[in-house]
Amino acid sequence: MAEDLVAEIEALEDKLAAAKSAITRRFIGQERVVDLTLASLLCGGHALLIGLPGLGKTRLVETLSTVMGLDGNRVQFTPDLMPADILGSEVLETGADGSRAFKFLPGPIFCQLLMADEINRASPRTQSALLQAMQEKSVTIGGQTRKLDLPFHVLATQNPIEQEGTYPLPEAQLDRFLVQIDVAYPDRKTERDILLATTGVEEAEAPRVFDAETLRAAQHLLRRMPVGDAVVEMILDLVRAFRPGDASAGARVRDTVAWGPGPRAAQALMLTVRARALLQGRLAPAPEDVLDMARPVLVHRMALTFSARARGESLGRLIDEVTADLTRAEAAA
Repeated sequence: MAEDLVAEIEALEDKLAAAKSAITRRFIGQERVVDLTLASLLCGGHALLIGLPGLGKTRLVETLSTVMGLDGNRVQFTPDLMPADILGSEVLETGADGSRAFKFLPGPIFCQLLMADEINRASPRTQSALLQAMQEKSVTIGGQTRKLDLPFHVLATQNPIEQEGTYPLPEAQLDRFLVQIDVAYPDRKTERDILLATTGVEEAEAPRVFDAETLRAAQHLLRRMPVGDAVVEMILDLVRAFRPGDASAGARVRDTVAWGPGPRAAQALMLTVRARALLQGRLAPAPEDVLDMARPVLVHRMALTFSARARGESLGRLIDEVTADLTRAEAAA
């Protein structure tokens, strides 16, 4: 059984390497962004991509849809968008014999990969329409619950600087995103490669590597990957260290964090460290995977106190400091 599992993991690693190579033909550079997005799909989760306009977020999602063989839809979130515009609605239809009956018209959420573009521009009511779909993979319309196609993933984008006319995502919805992915400016060499690749007559095409069934099998295999006790304990230590009411939280966390990550954060770390190990070509996760995934998994699951915001504190910087302290403590032990 162990030999079979090793063979399956190694085969999946080869397939993931091919998928990553296909994605980077169109989404050049930004290897960290590609890894985190692939990790979220492998874990069966959703991702929130935060970056300025023009950094390729839409291009990345479209390329992922092709490479992973998923049926994708895109919704441009605006202040006047209504829940029915995403979920669908029932209309009264008159038959040829004069009879009338309600007919359900499915919305764009009935797909396998939904791009929620500029999700924070929609009203809280419309944002909340995604909550059931993201957690339960189903939607309830007109008193009837309808299952979504599996796998189902939401990749949402958000502009970090233009906040006029936007509605911050509620904590309950942020917690449903497996990871937050910060899309930064490319370095000079990467930007040069982008210029040469995207301003010619033809652009590179990304071939399909996965399909829906293969991805679901990969998600099941990921959950079978063994995780050592040292990694499990490190995940628990890290998550609990950011809860201001926990005995393991330091004075800096208690003075800076209003509320910390819940059990869903630990679950997300448990899955994403396995995904990172797969993408790195390893058979099991290691402590460095926990440290590497801490920031994208935890940063959107905490909030600063008012005084910490006034001081200009940063959750990302705090996570880096606490993980560095944890690394030193692990080395000393």
